[in-house]
Amino acid sequence: MTILDDIVKVKKEELLKYPEEVEIITREKPLDFTGRLDRNNGIALISEVKRASPSQGDINAVMDPLSQAKSYVKGGADAISVLTDTSFFKGTFDDLKKIADEVDVPVLNKDFIIDKRQINRAYNHGADIVLLIVTILEDEVLQDLYNYATELGLNIIVEVHDEDELKRALKISPKIIGINNRNLKTFTVDIGNSERLLKKYGTNDIYFIAESGIHTEADAGRMKQAGAAGMLVGESLMRADSIAEKIKELKSGEVYEN
Repeated sequence: MTILDDIVKVKKEELLKYPEEVEIITREKPLDFTGRLDRNNGIALISEVKRASPSQGDINAVMDPLSQAKSYVKGGADAISVLTDTSFFKGTFDDLKKIADEVDVPVLNKDFIIDKRQINRAYNHGADIVLLIVTILEDEVLQDLYNYATELGLNIIVEVHDEDELKRALKISPKIIGINNRNLKTFTVDIGNSERLLKKYGTNDIYFIAESGIHTEADAGRMKQAGAAGMLVGESLMRADSIAEKIKELKSGEVYEN
């Protein structure tokens, strides 16, 4: 079994403890994320709050998630990604709620969603964006979850890792596709993955987000040059001595013009 198989197995076990229905609470309409991607001269930055990962172990386990998120926003992040998986990433839904209540940019619930109740939980904790990972969902389930999240007014990033998954994603006509440069089965990283897929499938009708492996201005520049509308950066920001300087680096010069 791969690490991804282990994660999905744990998610199924967690769902056994969920109530049959997770009722939706009344909340403000989710913030629009696509408007922050619709920039002809720049690349948007999703900054990730992540304590740990299966591949790296502890990244910054002692940080305060809310303070981290506020530093991201102050530095110029266009959205915040919050890991809520506890078993493998040491995240919590409490992290998500605290951040969503305090920041004025869209917040992504980064988790492994396989059931509508997880979408409801994300919504109830203030998420504006949810992630649907193609490799762990059959086509019919992917379409069903996408439609359901859309009905709630959520933004959806449909995540793919290779050409076959991208072809599957295109069948549901998503507005946003995330290309993960990390293979979730082996956890190896290759940012050339985004370049290859965007060269073949890039279109102005879809916002593409480059995910994983982006550490420097040069990396960010490559993703912009390839046609990505946004990038998701976690590890390099979590390890940065100065969050403001790292964000400035990632968004400097031709990479991003505010």
